[in-house]
Amino acid sequence: MAEPSGAVERGIRSLISARNSLKSSLEKSKSIGLALEKTGPRFDEIEQRLPSLEAAVRPIRADREALIAVGGHINRAVGPAAAVLKVFDAVHGLEKSLLSDPKNDLSGYLSVLKRLEEALRFLGENCGLAIQWLEDIVEYLEDHSVADEKYLSTLKKSLRLLREFQQEKAKLDGGLKDAALDKLENEFRRLLQDNSVPLPMASPSSLGEQQPCIAPSQLPVTVIHKLQAILGRLRANNRLEKCVSVYVEVRSSNVRASLQALDLDYLDITVTEFNDVQSIEGYISQWGNHLEFAVKHLFEAEFKLCNEVFERFGSSLWMDCFSKIAAQAGMLAFLQFGKTVADSKKDPIKLLKLLDIFTSLNKLRADFNRLFGGAACIEIQNFTRDLIKKLIDGGAEIFWELLPQVKIQKQIPPPSDGGVPRLVSFVTDYCNKLIGDKYKSTLTQVLLIHKSWRSERFQENQLMVEVLRIIKMIEQNMDAWMKAYPDQTLSHFFGMNNHYHLYKNLKGTRIGDQLGDAWLKEHDQYKEYYATVFLRDSWGKLPSHLSREGLIIFSGGHATARDLVKKRLKAFNDAFDEMYKKQSTWVVPEKDLRDRVCQQIVQAVVPVYRSYMQNYGPLVEKDASSSKYVRYTVVALEKMLSSLYMPKPMRYGSFKGTPPSEKLKNEVDLRRTTSAVV
Repeated sequence: MAEPSGAVERGIRSLISARNSLKSSLEKSKSIGLALEKTGPRFDEIEQRLPSLEAAVRPIRADREALIAVGGHINRAVGPAAAVLKVFDAVHGLEKSLLSDPKNDLSGYLSVLKRLEEALRFLGENCGLAIQWLEDIVEYLEDHSVADEKYLSTLKKSLRLLREFQQEKAKLDGGLKDAALDKLENEFRRLLQDNSVPLPMASPSSLGEQQPCIAPSQLPVTVIHKLQAILGRLRANNRLEKCVSVYVEVRSSNVRASLQALDLDYLDITVTEFNDVQSIEGYISQWGNHLEFAVKHLFEAEFKLCNEVFERFGSSLWMDCFSKIAAQAGMLAFLQFGKTVADSKKDPIKLLKLLDIFTSLNKLRADFNRLFGGAACIEIQNFTRDLIKKLIDGGAEIFWELLPQVKIQKQIPPPSDGGVPRLVSFVTDYCNKLIGDKYKSTLTQVLLIHKSWRSERFQENQLMVEVLRIIKMIEQNMDAWMKAYPDQTLSHFFGMNNHYHLYKNLKGTRIGDQLGDAWLKEHDQYKEYYATVFLRDSWGKLPSHLSREGLIIFSGGHATARDLVKKRLKAFNDAFDEMYKKQSTWVVPEKDLRDRVCQQIVQAVVPVYRSYMQNYGPLVEKDASSSKYVRYTVVALEKMLSSLYMPKPMRYGSFKGTPPSEKLKNEVDLRRTTSAVV
């Protein structure tokens, strides 16, 4: 009975173990069921995302060779792209320094800018490489269908925008380099303006006394070095043009400011604003001094400074810069004034002014050639060349027309006052000037050049020969004018005046030396002859009216003597009044001759009148009608005679004739300084 009960006990244990196992399984199944119930929605979400995930991971499903090739392309693009990104970060790191004011640390600023340029150069070179590799990847993906069309389209659009951005290199730094260069240009202007100070000027009246000198540089060396450093960076970025314009603007303005103290408004005068050269003669004299000052003190300094500032950038640049400064600062205005004078109305005085201008330019010829001789100064060269041609042509033309114009004046009536015609006084003084130290060499040079242009020879003594011909033509005119007077007394008076004028104004001159002592003595003798004849035929006749004949007074003959005295005094007074009235309008321009003639007249008339009045005056002075016969006291008579022939206030005039050529018709206006021909 013991064995059966043991078997049952084992069976029960087995059942209990099975029940426990089943119960555990049921609990696990229940847990799994609950987990599956929670996971269901997630499977739905995954199912919805499967198309996009499939497209994203599609390359994984490509064949092995395609995947290996794509990996190689990606590896090649990663290196340049990473380097580009790193440099971009460096560029942004420079922004703060480059947006600061370069005034505080110019050298440091330029160093940072150079680093930016190097970074941009790297970006310019490597951005293209990175983009090229990326484009290769896209092309491979497209050819091997490794990616879908939507993905490729988006990638292509991004690459196209990147390529456009890379081609516009200025955008690589977001405009930072341009902003930095703008700041450098502003600093360039500031340095120039702060250090460009007008040259201290002397008073205009003392300019002619200043010794020509080369002016020192007007900018400190440290400033020049800074300007050069700025120009170097700007040139590296093709930004020189604006700085050159700024330099020209500031420096030309500085020169103009230096010249303002000279009062150069006259440079703007036009031909229509003056009547003749004499009216602006003072300006012409100033012009020579002002031009010399401008060239030697101002433009010389600018020439040197341009060379110092721009010497590293080639001679053509700094010469072009200087030429613009010279033109804008007023060099062309100086030359234009000379042209205005050259274009004015023909006039012998104009010849002297043309020679003055030529002398000033010739004196500065070496300076002009050195300062304005380069190709950049072609405008100034052409203007100067044209001006010199006008001066030479105009001067030679006026000179060679002098003799014909003097000859024409023979046809004009002589002066009614018997004085020296303006032609005579003008020509003698004028010819003395032409042959004098101031003008002779210049006029000779002008005539020589003019003849050479026409392939004609000019003899060394030709100038003197022509001047002597003019003086001798004056002699012929004088002879013709003397014969034109209907009054012989006035003719002799005229001859006395004019022969003495030639003698006095040519004696001791180069012209007088050429004419010789005999010629001069002849005119002096003519003067004496005509003075003697004039005195004899006019005032010398007055004493004859005061005859003593029949005035021997006998007892009881007072009445007869008184009547004779009255008659003779009346005749004397009438003759004196007529002669005095007639000759009171006559003039003797030369004071020494006038004093001598008046003295001779006084000596011829007054002693006779005094003696007559002392002896016979009492016969009529007691008469009630004595004032009719005794009109003048001896003192009054002497005073009247001593004050004769005083010249009128000097006035200017002109004589015009019909010149031998239509070209000069009514254009020549010879100036005289004493009495008129007409």
